[in-house]
Amino acid sequence: MRDIIRSLIDSSLRRCDLAGALGDADRSWVVEIPKRPQHGDYSTNVALVLASVAGRPALELAREIAAGLEDQKGYIDRVEAVPPGFVNFFLNKELLRETIREVVRLQDSYGRSSLGSGEFVQVEFVSANPTGPLHVGHGRGAALGDALANILEATGYRVFREYYVNDVGRQMEILGRSVYRRYLQELGVDAEFPDDFYKGAYIRGLARQLLREDGEKWTEVSEAEALPYFMEYAKERILAEIQRDLEEFGVRYDAWFRESDLFRDMSVQRVLDGLREKGLVYDLDGALWFRSSSFGDEKDRVVVRSDGRTTYLASDIAYHANKFERGFSRVIDIWGADHHGYVPRIKGVIQALGRDPGCLNVLLVQMVSLLRDGVPVSMSTRAGEFVTLREVMDEVGVDAARYMFLMRSHESQLDFDLELAKRQERENPVYYVQYAHARMCSILKEAEQRGLSLPGPEDSDLSLLSMAEEWELVKDIVLYPEVVETSARKLEPHRLTFFLDSLAADFHAYYNLGWLDKKARVICEDPQMTRARLLLVRALKTVVGNALGLLGVTAPEGM
Repeated sequence: MRDIIRSLIDSSLRRCDLAGALGDADRSWVVEIPKRPQHGDYSTNVALVLASVAGRPALELAREIAAGLEDQKGYIDRVEAVPPGFVNFFLNKELLRETIREVVRLQDSYGRSSLGSGEFVQVEFVSANPTGPLHVGHGRGAALGDALANILEATGYRVFREYYVNDVGRQMEILGRSVYRRYLQELGVDAEFPDDFYKGAYIRGLARQLLREDGEKWTEVSEAEALPYFMEYAKERILAEIQRDLEEFGVRYDAWFRESDLFRDMSVQRVLDGLREKGLVYDLDGALWFRSSSFGDEKDRVVVRSDGRTTYLASDIAYHANKFERGFSRVIDIWGADHHGYVPRIKGVIQALGRDPGCLNVLLVQMVSLLRDGVPVSMSTRAGEFVTLREVMDEVGVDAARYMFLMRSHESQLDFDLELAKRQERENPVYYVQYAHARMCSILKEAEQRGLSLPGPEDSDLSLLSMAEEWELVKDIVLYPEVVETSARKLEPHRLTFFLDSLAADFHAYYNLGWLDKKARVICEDPQMTRARLLLVRALKTVVGNALGLLGVTAPEGM
């Protein structure tokens, strides 16, 4: 609907010979939903923006633009220009009510579109090092990545979900040594345990498990000889636990890509050789450097150290080259907020590889603060203690965890209250939305129990839906496809939670009105009104179910 109105405004500007005043690049004017119903269903500030560049009064321009829209039929019922220069749009209620029929006809397909035109997109998310269990921060990234992938698929993109396994380098070596030292300690050996080793209880658990399986045989060899086995043992078991947790969280991947494969097939060396031919890497002080300063980075970066060990950047160059070699035209990386400084570096890598940096989107996920009834839950990472995603899932459930993680933009820090997520009350957002869906199902079930057949798309007189509360619900239904497309364009799944919160509030208000006035009930004494309202509820149930599905949250029929 917003796009339709924008198109109508563009047509009016051309008709009034005003388009040139704005200029092709100026899109600072907006079409938005007013806070007050008397200001219309949509409103634009285009005349206010135009006045500053055209040197004419904004209200005069608003009236001229509105006059240019008067002969427009269809979704717009009327247009008005109001001080200081807004143009307000009032939608055609009769035509928009027909959307209810469309929803009931399309069912699961309502809200889907061909926006992406089949573009092949990779979404890489979570990608936590296999050195320990997933924590709540990883959970937020998992919910974001999975919901975003769902939304992109719903808007016509071909989506490939991928987890990048960092299984090479110093952290893997520290993991292996940590388990080995705990293994010796379990046998009563006074083994040193440095501060930078992994201290979580899961390390002791792995050591005990290995001791049960292999006994004391690893005491007969040196640490250097035992290390490769301990690294592999710990990595594979931690990775298996990560996979189990994510699957239970509703996240499944098309591929688990291992960093080690980039070395096994010589991809890292091949890509660095290619950059050397282009003059984009050079030798200095025994190390190999990437000319990242040529692509906006503050300085050049080492890709191979003087001792021959590669850096993370070397692997990331090869990995991103591999992504495009596999045919992805667009790549979306979801990282923790602590990687902020790394973004320009990778953008430079993309450019060095001969690609438009714009084909890479990096979403940085801000921290999650866990609360319990408003009181922060203490965590001590130095002691190896943290709240795992598994613990959160077990306590509040997958639905509540996913919804709460998606309540705010990934760019904002998130307070996650564990007790709130379990309460069955208005303040719990996921409960409030799921309860709305359950109420819709209950109404439809009650109708069937009373012997009323549920109306099909053509079986109702929708002009009977004249209450203000019903019109708000109709507008919610009409707005849904726009919310999905905007979420896809801006890569912001939280827009769907905002939408659902608003729709649920509108529906609960409508439902509660029926307790005050029998005539306002869905199933009332007027058979024709009952059929119209039942069709409205059917459409609302579909919209809520579809939106929750994109978020990876279930839509219960009873609560």
